[in-house]
Amino acid sequence: QVQLVESGGGLVQPGGSLTLSCAASGSTLDYYIIGWFRQAPEKEREWVSCITSGGLSSTYLDSVKGRFTISRDNSKSTVFLQMNMLKPEDTAIYHCAAVRSNYRDCSVYTWNKYNYWGQGTQVTVSS
Repeated sequence: QVQLVESGGGLVQPGGSLTLSCAASGSTLDYYIIGWFRQAPEKEREWVSCITSGGLSSTYLDSVKGRFTISRDNSKSTVFLQMNMLKPEDTAIYHCAAVRSNYRDCSVYTWNKYNYWGQGTQVTVSS
C-alpha cells in the first residue's frame, strides 16, 4: 500500500513559480510510475505529466511543455513538479498518483490505471 501526500501549492502571481512535491510512504517508489493530474472547478480531471519508475522518461501535456518539469528522487520517495511561468489557466487542485509499472512509456497510463492517489494541493494563479 502506498500513501501519497502532495505539498507546495499556494497562491502565485502570473509568471511566477511553484514546486509541488509528492511524498510517498508505505512503500518505496522505485517500481512506480508517477503521474500528476489537475482538476479545475467545473472541469474534468486533466493529466499534466508523468515520469517512469527509473526517471529516465517523462511526458507532458502540450500546454505545460517548456514550463513544467517533473523529476523524482527515489531515495527520498518523492516526486517533484517544478512549475514556471504560471498562468491563470493553471489554477487547479493538483494530485499525484502512482501505478506499479516499469514500462518505458508512462503516457499510456490513463487516470483510471493509477492505483494510488494523494489528496491534492491547491494551486491558484492570480494577480
